[in-house]
Amino acid sequence: MILLGERQILKVVRFATIGAYLGDEDDQVLLPKKYVPSTLCIDDEIDVFIYRDSKDRLVATTEKPKLTLGTIALLKVSQITDIGAFMDWGLEKDLLLPFREQTIKVEEGNEYMVGLYIDKSDRLCATMHTYEILSGESPYDVDDMVEGMIYSIKKDVGIFVAVDRRYHGMLPISEALRIYKRGDMIKARVVEKDEEGKLKLSLRLKPLEQIDKDSYTILKEIEKQGGFLALNDSSEPDEIRKQLSMSKKSFKKGLGRLLREEKVELKEDGISLKKL
Repeated sequence: MILLGERQILKVVRFATIGAYLGDEDDQVLLPKKYVPSTLCIDDEIDVFIYRDSKDRLVATTEKPKLTLGTIALLKVSQITDIGAFMDWGLEKDLLLPFREQTIKVEEGNEYMVGLYIDKSDRLCATMHTYEILSGESPYDVDDMVEGMIYSIKKDVGIFVAVDRRYHGMLPISEALRIYKRGDMIKARVVEKDEEGKLKLSLRLKPLEQIDKDSYTILKEIEKQGGFLALNDSSEPDEIRKQLSMSKKSFKKGLGRLLREEKVELKEDGISLKKL
């Protein structure tokens, strides 16, 4: 089956002067000659993306678009016309973002977060309604490590993350250790999966693993500072966050580990490496 808007591996059925036809005896799509590798033979399989060309014909390409069906990405507006905005998605033919799919007025040269969908005319288009594009049917479960792209930030709710650019994820605002922006990629741990399959994320590892990591971070920073770090239990949370990118609670737990292991000692104005 030829799947519009998706990458798939198809078999070469026959060759023609204009390129290679891929698929099977009943369902075929053209891979234009300029994309056909010189070593390609009948019955070979090739990884392609399926879309429509400038004449609205279904075609295959070996080029990799920045967006596939069911995913979201940050794309730049290349042109604004009377039917909508055209966006650069890495293929010869730009992707249309219709006016009805725009949640804000877009400007040429700026980047916007969009998803890909098939419209009523069976054409691929972009939409700014990204939340509706994402799926809750992720293969991940609690404690899995995932990677995703931030697509929305609501200070009173959380940081919304498209895991694998395809699945619903949310990072609580309290987890943010720095200023994030749309398009940023993050690695996180799944801490909860609700009935709809949406993932609640955390930047922290499992408790013991996180303490290991935090104590290591503190120790390395002390070494980097020449054996002394001007932080202690009374340091302000913002100062700890600025120097170590961790919360005061995490700092105290990591420091506690180092003190128990007798690797550091507390001074009145900070922490120093313990002399052997």
